[in-house]
Amino acid sequence: MPANFKTLVMRKIIFVVLLLIIFTSSQAQQPLNVMTFNIRYNTPNDSLNAWPYRKDKAASQILFHEAHMVGLQEALIGQINDLLERLPKYKSIGVGRDDGKEKGEFSSILYDTTRLQLLQTQTFWLSEQPTVAGSKSWDAAITRIVTWAKFRDRVTKKTFFHFNTHFDHIGKIARRESAKLLLQKIHDIAGTTTIIVTGDFNATPQDEPIQVITDVNNPLHLTDTKALSQLPHYGPHGTFSAFGPYERTNEPIDYIFIKKGIKVLQHATLSQNWGGRYSSDHYPVFARLVVQ
Repeated sequence: MPANFKTLVMRKIIFVVLLLIIFTSSQAQQPLNVMTFNIRYNTPNDSLNAWPYRKDKAASQILFHEAHMVGLQEALIGQINDLLERLPKYKSIGVGRDDGKEKGEFSSILYDTTRLQLLQTQTFWLSEQPTVAGSKSWDAAITRIVTWAKFRDRVTKKTFFHFNTHFDHIGKIARRESAKLLLQKIHDIAGTTTIIVTGDFNATPQDEPIQVITDVNNPLHLTDTKALSQLPHYGPHGTFSAFGPYERTNEPIDYIFIKKGIKVLQHATLSQNWGGRYSSDHYPVFARLVVQ
């Protein structure tokens, strides 16, 4: 075989190998769009802000921002079904907090089935009896839960866990103990695997529950994606508006936390409105992440 022919073949092989490396690298860097979204439970007391007037708005935000995972809070089964009807490529996981089935509010996770494969899921209760459906402890006013899922990314082939929760709105002790329990359960369930946590924590960054969660002296701590975003945070910092024209405070109570092996590209609070009407009394929080 002539030397120049061998050289040509080798160059073609090297070229193909380089293309494969570039393609594999680009696939591995495909970002995940994550949202945490307290959608406000369905009650006619909200008048023109009641769910029937908001469900299309909520679904459109998820679609427009191409969220691959959405941690919902305050979702009743009918609201979840309304969203799934409008989001045909999504599925929902989770249970009602009152009976571990369909009764009461869910802290469910919506996920894009074209991007993510569900490997495992379960729910535990934020109480001293976390496996007992409907249980509550400490000074909690209401039963609270955490729904989690283990996913495999169909594009990048990466595996990670997503935990979604809603802390009590009254009990200060309950919020503190819930933070401790959440960290421990994440460690027990996910170990050293990459972790994403979404939720309405009913606490500002200065409050004890968030201090517990982000305490760098605790090896189980989580990190707020806002602090790691490569682009500056977009939108207001406060996340609760009570359907008003402005957020109630300049501090968030809704967060996306992470642990291990995640690059944060963008972080935003989504405060758009439709003629002065909002999709919820909370603004969704959005982050674009790369699982490394």
